[in-house]
Amino acid sequence: MPYYQIAPDNKDWTFVITEGCTQCSFKPFPADETSSRIFVTAEYYDRALGHPSVSVRPSDGVWSPLEYSCHVRDVFAIFDERLSKMLQFDNPEFENWDQDKAAIENDYEHQNPKAVLLELRRNADKLSNAFAAVSGDQWRNRGLRSNGSHFTIETFAIYLVHDIEHHIADIEAQLHLK
Repeated sequence: MPYYQIAPDNKDWTFVITEGCTQCSFKPFPADETSSRIFVTAEYYDRALGHPSVSVRPSDGVWSPLEYSCHVRDVFAIFDERLSKMLQFDNPEFENWDQDKAAIENDYEHQNPKAVLLELRRNADKLSNAFAAVSGDQWRNRGLRSNGSHFTIETFAIYLVHDIEHHIADIEAQLHLK
């Protein structure tokens, strides 16, 4: 199956903020743990990106561990930008980020794992530090998704951590690294 035929993920994953995720066993957590969870999660991607099968897709229509890692790298950068806006402005609105379009336009499938690792770590460290600096009432600052959903920094943090930890489960199913 050609790359562009991977089925888009159109699911609204915001339910994980309160309900968790049965697919990956994610449970909501105190948002002030976000910084440390980003750090620990990024360490897992260090191991995944060094695996000899990192760029192998397990089947047509399923991202390889490399592609998941590229996605997470970009998630870190986008969430850093959005967190900054939520700290600076009242109720900023975020455009929809089409992860599938990003994967195609940035050719995730053919990226260099070592370069991805460096960028992922850099983005993770930056975002981890940004969340470590959030305190008090800032956790209640709000932002708006393009579909009208509201986030606070607290719920935004939980949503983020689910995304990056869920992809560990996706990669684990392929590489058996845990």
